[in-house]
Amino acid sequence: MKEYNMPIEAAIEVIGGKWKCIILCHLETGKKRTNELRKLMPKITQKMLTQQLRELEADGLINRIAYDQIPPKVEYELNEYGKSMKPILDLLCGWGGNHLMKNKPN
Repeated sequence: MKEYNMPIEAAIEVIGGKWKCIILCHLETGKKRTNELRKLMPKITQKMLTQQLRELEADGLINRIAYDQIPPKVEYELNEYGKSMKPILDLLCGWGGNHLMKNKPN
């Protein structure tokens, strides 16, 4: 296991980057397919979305559900550990709103 000087380093490694918190926020409302997430985040590339989903799954925050059907169907959902991020994400969202208002031109 990687060693950290401070617990915040471990947290940032798991949820850091431009897209992970946004993905987690979208998954708070329920299961989503990859294309649904792409529509909600039009600026993310397919490659980046796939990478971020794989990392969130590897870190134990989301579940990947693959259905045995044709055409293939895959959905992503927050698991219980991922749902434990909700209070943190809510605080970040609130802080972001305050930051936007503070820096809004008069």
